[in-house]
Amino acid sequence: MNITCNGEQRAVEKNSSLNDLVISLELNPQALVAEVNGKIVEQPKFTEQMLQDGDRVELIRFVGGG
Repeated sequence: MNITCNGEQRAVEKNSSLNDLVISLELNPQALVAEVNGKIVEQPKFTEQMLQDGDRVELIRFVGGG
């Protein structure tokens, strides 16, 4: 199935969770804010948030520094 992640089309396996997507992108879920179809998904819910064909996902990484 196809989703849009940060403005780019991406193919993902059926029955993929938001957490599966994050891991496939080699990102640290602890350092992310996620939005699926305009709704914020809290990090503890990443494994429960199942992706659907056509979903729009935005992943925003926290960056430390000063």
